[in-house]
Amino acid sequence: MERPAWAPQGIDLTVPSVSRMYDYYLGGSHNFEVDREAARRAIEAWPGLPKVMKANRAFMRRAIRYAVEQGVTQFLDIGSGIPTFGNVHEVAQQEHPDARVVYVDNDPVAVAHSRAVLQDNDATDVVSADFRSPDDILESTEVARLLDLDRPVALMLVALLHFIEDADEPYRAVAALRDALPEGSVMVITHASGDGEYRVADRGAGTSDVYRRFGSALLMRTKDDVERFFDGWELVSPGLTSMPRWRPDGPVEEDDPVVFSGFAGVGRKAGLGG
Repeated sequence: MERPAWAPQGIDLTVPSVSRMYDYYLGGSHNFEVDREAARRAIEAWPGLPKVMKANRAFMRRAIRYAVEQGVTQFLDIGSGIPTFGNVHEVAQQEHPDARVVYVDNDPVAVAHSRAVLQDNDATDVVSADFRSPDDILESTEVARLLDLDRPVALMLVALLHFIEDADEPYRAVAALRDALPEGSVMVITHASGDGEYRVADRGAGTSDVYRRFGSALLMRTKDDVERFFDGWELVSPGLTSMPRWRPDGPVEEDDPVVFSGFAGVGRKAGLGG
């Protein structure tokens, strides 16, 4: 397979990547045929998957605007993937020109492409690190340069945690990240689930099988399990809900039912008003 100019050396072009599949769902161009084939199999199992991913991105934009409205202008986006339209830095810096963003991913393609996109943006950077090693993130030179951890931070864990198996202790990692942030910080989470407003048990199982074939988990946690990630933080109204129902910009009654699967929520650490 010919290696595209944007693809870093040393990565295996024969193995699908979660972040490149997500790029494909969103209509991006930074993916390989192996990613597109895996994504097409996932869509066969769950035809509404691209719509869910776009609803996920729309929720993320609303959550960023909420954070800025609350005076939070520092963003730590873990599992950020490949920058496509409507990224955290684009939304945050449009809302507040001085917003600072640090992206974190363990996919070499995502990191390399992020660095290329962000090279002229001094208020944004990317860390090559793994969510499961929170100290590597918090102690990185990029975080030290851009983020003041004594001031409120928006921790973005969007469409990430359902890829982390229980054996990898996701609750421990989230707790370490939460504990490192000061009062006034917010945490933004979306998570796949089989018991959301739109039931996806069969489709979710089929999609999980596709991801498992190339070594990636896709866990459909319960609502209670997802809510545990917010332990010690206050859930912002309307609480943990389907993505379209979290502070929508307009009526949601005509949205495709499939986008009401899974859960989305924003938590805040005591000390933030509004």
